[in-house]
Amino acid sequence: MKNQKNKFVQVPQIAGGKAALQKYIEASLIYPEEAREKRIEGIVYLTAEIDDNGKVVQVEIIKGLAGGCNEEAIRLIKNVRFGGVRNKGVRVKTKKQFRIRFQLPPENIVNYNLVAQKEEKPKPEIVKSYSYTIQI
Repeated sequence: MKNQKNKFVQVPQIAGGKAALQKYIEASLIYPEEAREKRIEGIVYLTAEIDDNGKVVQVEIIKGLAGGCNEEAIRLIKNVRFGGVRNKGVRVKTKKQFRIRFQLPPENIVNYNLVAQKEEKPKPEIVKSYSYTIQI
């Protein structure tokens, strides 16, 4: 009997791997204004169907957020281009799960107290004059 190697089903990958995908998401994510105003944070879980050419065909939200975060997550994933995949010579569609984190930067809050100052009497100005001589 011949010793056959098991071929696992290949999944589509973005060029550069997970690090490139994470870098793309961080650079392209536009925080929705409504979510920013309402201070909505969290993770959107979604599934994307990718055709044999690496194009995202359909995106489905598994667990989402309000305030426009779902729509932004869908926009991000639809713009990703994956490498095409063939499994055992057959062109296939695959599904892949993603997590998009929405996290607002920390607020810079400055606390200050106003203190009233006492008025001081103006001091008489002392006028001094100086002269310098430089020899070369």
